[in-house]
Amino acid sequence: MPLTAVPPARVLARTAAALLCLAVSWIHVQDQGGFPGDKTPHYVGVGYYLLEVTGVLCAVLLLAGTRPRTARASAYPLDWLLAAAVALGPLVGFVLSRGPGLPDYSDDRGNWTEPLALISVAVEGALLITAATVLLAATRTARTVPARPARGTSAAR
Repeated sequence: MPLTAVPPARVLARTAAALLCLAVSWIHVQDQGGFPGDKTPHYVGVGYYLLEVTGVLCAVLLLAGTRPRTARASAYPLDWLLAAAVALGPLVGFVLSRGPGLPDYSDDRGNWTEPLALISVAVEGALLITAATVLLAATRTARTVPARPARGTSAAR
C-alpha cells in the first residue's frame, strides 16, 4: 500500500488540537487543586479524572495521526470525534454547574466570571471549532469520494 504525504495544514491542525487537549487537561488539574485533587462530590472528581486522561489520550492519538497513512486509511476520523468530546464535555459541565447547578454541587453556581473557568471555556471553544471544522471537511470529502466497487464485480476488473 502506498504511503500518502500528510499535508502541512493537517499536521498544523492536529498539533494545535493536541496542544488544546493538553491545555484542557492541565486547566482541570489546576482547578481541582492539583493531582490527585479534592473535588466533591465524588462524581465531579471522577469526571475531572476522566476528562484529564481523555485529553492526554486524545492528544497522543491526534499526534500519532500526523504520520503518513496508507491509501486505505479510514475516512472517519475517530480521533477528531474524541477531540470534540474533550471540548464539549467540560463546556456542558460549565453551563450546568453555573446555571441550574449539579446534584450536591453548588460551589460554582452563578460564578460565570471565574478567571480559570473563562480561560477553560476559551480553550475548549477553540478545540471545538477546530474539531468541527475538520469533521465537516472529512464529511464533505467522504461524500465526494466515489465508493470502491465490491470485489468480483465487473467494475473492479
